[in-house]
Amino acid sequence: MAHPATRADLEGQWNNIQPRLLEEYGEKTYLRWLKPLSIVDQQKGCLRLAAPNVFMRDWVVTNYAERVKDILHSEHNNINRLDIIVTPLEDLSDDVFSEVQDDENLNLDPRFTFDNFVVGKPNELAHAAARKVAESETVTFNPLFLYGGVGLGKTHLMHAIAWHIKKCHPKRKVIYLSAEKFMYQFVRALRFKDTVSFKDQFRSVDVLMIDDVQFISGKDSTQEEFFHTFNALVDQNRQIIISADKSPSDLEGMEERLKSRLGWGLVADIHPTTYELRLGILQAKAEKLEVSIPPSVLEFLAHKISSNIRELEGALIRVVAHSTLVGRQITLESTQEVLKDLLRANDRRVTIEEIQKRVAEYYGIRLADMHSPRRARAVARPRQVAMYLSKHLTSKSLPEIGRKFGGRDHTTILHAVKKIDELMEREKSIHEDIDLLRRTLES
Repeated sequence: MAHPATRADLEGQWNNIQPRLLEEYGEKTYLRWLKPLSIVDQQKGCLRLAAPNVFMRDWVVTNYAERVKDILHSEHNNINRLDIIVTPLEDLSDDVFSEVQDDENLNLDPRFTFDNFVVGKPNELAHAAARKVAESETVTFNPLFLYGGVGLGKTHLMHAIAWHIKKCHPKRKVIYLSAEKFMYQFVRALRFKDTVSFKDQFRSVDVLMIDDVQFISGKDSTQEEFFHTFNALVDQNRQIIISADKSPSDLEGMEERLKSRLGWGLVADIHPTTYELRLGILQAKAEKLEVSIPPSVLEFLAHKISSNIRELEGALIRVVAHSTLVGRQITLESTQEVLKDLLRANDRRVTIEEIQKRVAEYYGIRLADMHSPRRARAVARPRQVAMYLSKHLTSKSLPEIGRKFGGRDHTTILHAVKKIDELMEREKSIHEDIDLLRRTLES
């Protein structure tokens, strides 16, 4: 007779799938929505998890629960259902604005301050503009629009601005949240017929900070509300700060009038890091970790890992952790051994744009069809192949891949990956296509 699972068993099962969730959804989504969930119990094949508030519970149920259940079942076939409840004390209050109303709950990372931001040529304009906005009591340019690729420092600067205002101008009312949360709260306000409170909340602030605004691309109703919120705040001379992965003019699926508004103030881009900036970041990080690392190791990492700052710092932490745990000195040889998987991936970085171009050429379709809503099989199948290859040949999360394919939802990418997997098992021609394309892209 099987023994009922203990709490330790359940926590072990939940912990086992964390790396898969992180890989599939990306660091930002994982940390924001999935990591805060905690184990409650398991009854008759149903695992219960607790979310810290109703807001998070509803979002996870709508967007992630079904996939999380599938992953759990694939690892532990005794789990067939997933139920997400709210921590009882939190369930007493269903305040849709609880995540942003209180300045104490801005969810700011204590590491992301101006003091901890390493400045170099690729980010000096964005840094100077961020400091100017944070230090000024009057609005200099509106909005401040920061853009750049993943892991280059946009969110760091956004948090640094909020920290500085919180410290030096504590009476100023600040709201900082992602565009994803802005959209969710707007949809929720519509659902509960409480749009007046929503408008009052977002149009009565001194500083509105929206991270990853590209998320509302293609979301017409949310864009409409954001447009009116933007105009109301500008008319009141209130500061708006926005970040995105592209410049306003390059945001796909965004209304032209909103693109125009977003470009009204100062648009500051953060370029990919230079070798000198990467080396400076590593030196600053090593100093904060209070470890002695040979200059040759820091120089090697600065040369080899050029994709983004987050990955660069993560590599250094891995090297230091390995040295501490096994009691070995940090050398160039030990660094190469510890990071061999990461270094191999960085030796040949395939981009989603490269995949889309190569697949379009292979199947004889237009590159624009990769982003279009067309569903004809002659277009849809190659697009699914490109999605499949993007999942397997890049480190991008499903939502990031979706944005590169015309702002599609992460579930669409997941469906494409599953579909191509199934076709490869049944149809030799598809298997050969994928194999040839993969070899061509990786060569």
